[in-house]
Amino acid sequence: MSRFSSFSRPFGPPRPQPVGEVLTRTDAFAALRAGVEQIAALERDLKQLLPSYLATSVEPGFIKDGVLSLFAAHNALAARLRHLEPTLLSELQQRGWAVNTLKVRVRPQPVKEPPPVKQARMTPAGADALRELSETLAPSPLQAALAKMAARHRKPRDEKK
Repeated sequence: MSRFSSFSRPFGPPRPQPVGEVLTRTDAFAALRAGVEQIAALERDLKQLLPSYLATSVEPGFIKDGVLSLFAAHNALAARLRHLEPTLLSELQQRGWAVNTLKVRVRPQPVKEPPPVKQARMTPAGADALRELSETLAPSPLQAALAKMAARHRKPRDEKK
């Protein structure tokens, strides 16, 4: 006999539920849901009003006391957004947004990993050919570059010995 009632929990793991469904169940989440819907609607309007290069790099904040905060990915986009501020403000007001001023801020986006350094591989015969070519050339930047490249590609083979 189990110490838990068979009516207390359904059998198996709980099923995942959409966030929208969870937010509509209780009044405690009503304000949160309203805020999420407002931000989503504001994002849609901004994507329609802004040029494509700005729309993908600008995120809206909340509207507080008639001030809408817009977050740009970097300073150059923030400067361009400030130039568009009067027209953007009037367009948002025409669409029914209770906005009197815009506050443009910079919110840097996470730095992407740099691309991996290329690790070109050369056969030992190719490295020897480069070395021989560099020895036949007169001293010059090309000759130095060829010698350096040949030495770099010969190292792994020399280290194995």
